[in-house]
Amino acid sequence: SASPRGRSHPFGVRGAGDARGEAIGALSGARDDEGDEAAGMQMAGSAIRHDGRSASLTAPSGQAQQLVLRASLADAQLAAEQTATLEAHGTGTALGDPIEAGAVAAVYLSARGLRATPLAMGSLKANAGHTEPGAGLPGALNLLVQLQSRGCSPNAHLRIINPHVGGSLAGR
Repeated sequence: SASPRGRSHPFGVRGAGDARGEAIGALSGARDDEGDEAAGMQMAGSAIRHDGRSASLTAPSGQAQQLVLRASLADAQLAAEQTATLEAHGTGTALGDPIEAGAVAAVYLSARGLRATPLAMGSLKANAGHTEPGAGLPGALNLLVQLQSRGCSPNAHLRIINPHVGGSLAGR
């Protein structure tokens, strides 16, 4: 559903839909002959799944989201607690964001202890809008930039977290 404000507010109390955006992306590979850590980064794993039956376009299946997150970790041969940064879908809807946050909590946060390294989570949609068919590539590029810089992009427009998102994360 389209945001009446014309902006996406992933995980925020003002989340009322997504904003449309335009995107084009490209990936280039380079061989690491100099031992440069940033140049030697590579994707460790991936997964794709269909959401299956859900109540509506704005009500994704939390179970399907958990399955794709776990499948990606398995493909990468990583444990959830080894993940430092997550590029979320971030629908910017009052219903979709808590469902996604619940899936993230079930997969990534339940495996972490209280003193574990925090999981940085953001969504490019807050900064660039929902770029429809191209939404995955800009998110992947954003994640790559974050990993190279060892930082996390701020979630533009996030002022107050949606209490249902906070509840989903706290209820891990």
